[in-house]
Amino acid sequence: MKLSDLLYPNNPKRRQDVIDLHQQLLACMQLNFKATNELIGALNAHLGAKIIHIKMKEEGTIKQNCDIIIQALNDIQQQLGNFDKELKEKLEPVMYQKLYDIKQPELEKIGIACKIVSIVLGEATATAGAIVVKLIGSNIIMVTVNKLVALLAQIGVSVLGGLGISVLGLGIEIILHAILGAVEREHLLACIQSYEQHLAEFKEASDSYQHAIHKVSAMVKDKAE
Repeated sequence: MKLSDLLYPNNPKRRQDVIDLHQQLLACMQLNFKATNELIGALNAHLGAKIIHIKMKEEGTIKQNCDIIIQALNDIQQQLGNFDKELKEKLEPVMYQKLYDIKQPELEKIGIACKIVSIVLGEATATAGAIVVKLIGSNIIMVTVNKLVALLAQIGVSVLGGLGISVLGLGIEIILHAILGAVEREHLLACIQSYEQHLAEFKEASDSYQHAIHKVSAMVKDKAE
């Protein structure tokens, strides 16, 4: 047994708590990477986007991987913003407003979107029109993206940001290699507090984001059949 464990008998449990919380955070991030790639795939396939798919950096830190997702989400927002600008420029004001009118029948909005997608891309499918309506005509995706970006940025600059992600399943000592010694207890407590502070909000925002994207993906699959 380590001397520090004799002096601080609760440290072994705190180490395991850090590992457990770290695993929860990584699992959540992995699902966000997957969902983001689903959305990128839909935009590339149906709206002519050229956004690069993302991959977790296995030897990177939490901050580096947060930054990867943030950059992808910024690219997605820019793509949707550009397409919205095209819609506004090429649609009559009344028709443009219909895309954002929650009382407007969705099929009619999809028809309007298809016409503009045809002008912008030269051709359009019902799937492309539906994606425009779901992603641009609805603010659900944008709201969830904005919230997720804000939380990822907070996590990146927190005490967690410098921790590597490759420790999943590799043992307690690896995650703590940089915070051993006389101040281990304080670092453990700081890590636990930071994880607990961010994880609940991050999970909630991630669930909303993933749910919104899965709805788009299901709609794309339905239109393709």
